Amino acid sequence: AKDYELRQYETAKWVSTVIRGESQKEAMRQGFWKLFHYIQGKNEKEMKIDMTVPVTCLVKSGCTDFKISFFVPFEHQDCPPQPTDSDVFIEERKAAALFVRSFGGFASPEKYAEEADALARALRNRGQPFHEDFFYTAGYDSPFKLFNRHNEVWYFKK
Repeated sequence: AKDYELRQYETAKWVSTVIRGESQKEAMRQGFWKLFHYIQGKNEKEMKIDMTVPVTCLVKSGCTDFKISFFVPFEHQDCPPQPTDSDVFIEERKAAALFVRSFGGFASPEKYAEEADALARALRNRGQPFHEDFFYTAGYDSPFKLFNRHNEVWYFKK
């Protein structure tokens, strides 16, 4: 479709943290730094790990818990170093089909919500079954990149 795409993702490991009871913007900030410290060596192997994209945030309807995640680089997928921060964990996301809507600019929580609503409307209009109670935001750019930014919202196909 012109306003979204359907992607198939393979099973993969992500390093994640859950920030509770903060605004989405503050949760993203806190979560990013916890995960950044992990890739800078705050892990059992004291290993520096390359930064990857996207940085995702799980947004659940009516919930103030946000799960922030970094993709574990391919060379560490088999055996990622364990985090030493008890708030940071390795999770395996199962293979899944995702509906994806892409957009540019600097993405705020409001902009992500607006794009998720637009994606949900497009999917409903086309009769596509999806899990409506949560979505992921995905950011691909450093805050220092000013132009040609790439952001996405993801809904899981049922």
